[in-house]
Amino acid sequence: MKQFFKFMFASMLGFILAGVVLIFIFIAIISAAISSKGERTVAIADNSVLEIRLENPVKERTSKNPFEDLNFDLSQKHDLGLNDILKNIEKAKTDDHVKGIFLNLSSVNAGMAQLEEIRNALIQFKTSKKFIYAYSEGYDQANYYLASVADSVFLNPEGSFDWHGFRTELMFMKGALEKLEIEPEVIRHGKFKSAVEPFINEKMSPENRAQIAQLIHGIWNYYVQQVAESRNADAAVFQNAAYEMSVRTPEKAVELRLVDKLAYTDEVQSALKKASGISEKDKVKFIALRKYNKAPGASKLFSGKKIAIIYAVGEIGGGDGDENSIGSDKLSAAIRKARLDTSIKAIVLRVNSPGGSALASEVIWREMLLAKKAKPVIVSMSDLAASGGYYIACAADTIVCEPNTITGSIGVFGLLFNAQKLLNNKLGLTFDTVKTGRFAGIGTPTRPLTSEERDIVQEEVERIYDTFITHVANGRNISKAEVDSLGQGRVWSGIDAKRLGLVDVLGGINTAIEIAAKKANLDNYRTISLPEGEDVLKKLIEDFSDDVSAGVTGKNFGTAYDYYAQVHSLLKQQGVMARMPFDINVR
Repeated sequence: MKQFFKFMFASMLGFILAGVVLIFIFIAIISAAISSKGERTVAIADNSVLEIRLENPVKERTSKNPFEDLNFDLSQKHDLGLNDILKNIEKAKTDDHVKGIFLNLSSVNAGMAQLEEIRNALIQFKTSKKFIYAYSEGYDQANYYLASVADSVFLNPEGSFDWHGFRTELMFMKGALEKLEIEPEVIRHGKFKSAVEPFINEKMSPENRAQIAQLIHGIWNYYVQQVAESRNADAAVFQNAAYEMSVRTPEKAVELRLVDKLAYTDEVQSALKKASGISEKDKVKFIALRKYNKAPGASKLFSGKKIAIIYAVGEIGGGDGDENSIGSDKLSAAIRKARLDTSIKAIVLRVNSPGGSALASEVIWREMLLAKKAKPVIVSMSDLAASGGYYIACAADTIVCEPNTITGSIGVFGLLFNAQKLLNNKLGLTFDTVKTGRFAGIGTPTRPLTSEERDIVQEEVERIYDTFITHVANGRNISKAEVDSLGQGRVWSGIDAKRLGLVDVLGGINTAIEIAAKKANLDNYRTISLPEGEDVLKKLIEDFSDDVSAGVTGKNFGTAYDYYAQVHSLLKQQGVMARMPFDINVR
């Protein structure tokens, strides 16, 4: 009888769980159906104002998944990718119904190079003589970078203005590993290959501190110069204000000409009404960016000639990957498809990656090399294309990046963990082994590497590093010795990378597409995106799992989530890797 109830309750639980999943799927399908009906072309009223909000993370491209707009807390996501954000700003420039843009910048969640592309698109929009107004209850150094191009920058009278410069803070785990009695086994080439430093140091090495200092000061100086030019102000004044952190009140922000006016929301609305040519008694005709995406643009002649934009986003590994990671199988297949398709006349590889597996990077590099022999191949670097991200880019005909793109990090490291003391002393676990060869147990976490095993891994690291710098030397048409002097794991800003010959042109994705069209002798063409979307049902289940996991983790960790994510990423780095040594977020 006890067994009967046990199986009965188990069956009931399984039935209930299956029912819950089916309900979520049903809701998602209904939502997608409603959303698809809303994909009709929308009409834009006269005197409209395009409202741009960027609270959610800016992805490289808009997802085509019909379930993408549904969160599993039943709220709606309205995220456009960078590709459509840029397209819609360009469309609004010539749309007679749109009188201007309102940057409603409560927060901005994008990388510096992405911000650069959006900012440049806004600067181009201003050539139409239409207005751009910006408002926030509090500016940080990310959302203000966009706001600084506006004709009028408004700040709430009791708002905040963070103006204090950039910083990089690295977390080191040596002490924690020692307490756990875990010994990292690190083999690397390059004095700047600092991805392993968190495991073996308690602070930055002199070499790592030097490269980070040069990188962050270079990006900050460029940032201040761009802001000063947009605000028609003296960059030195802005530099000093950040150094002294003297912008501590809204009034001071106005005094230094960082902000034009302190205003409440209703006052900003009045200014927008006047600028868009409607009466004070009427409502501002806002058109949200997502809705405007459905508005018709300028008609173009259809062309059978195509440029393929292939997106490589996230850490590099084997397999298929997903929208947030690069799988060598799937990305290689996309490059191969573009190479073999005769209607595709050129390829633009859009890279936003810190690197990852050296082997997976090699697999992708090979496809890039084959594609280059068949048609023009251009690389567009986003926020970062470092280590493995640069590995897959170096074979291109032309490499394009933004001035604040982080690139380089040409280096290789091996990382293993010896947990023998943890297992023996803290858990009371011991191990005995039978093996058929001297090196059959190489890499096991139950004991340290022997000197011979360490030599074997070091030899492998050196071999892969030599392959890496050979690819770069051939792709960039410079000597291996010169690549080695620029490499050894060191990262560079886009400005320095261009000066050193690691990239060719400063610019964004549209610059890369223009170069591709010119090299392919194309006057009329259309662009397509690869790789193609994921299986819808698989993505639906993954989204459910990711939403629950991210929600729980984010709630528990709060502002410390970035540190959790770094540890989680670092602990996955087993074997020989070509990865950027640290992550950078601008706030």
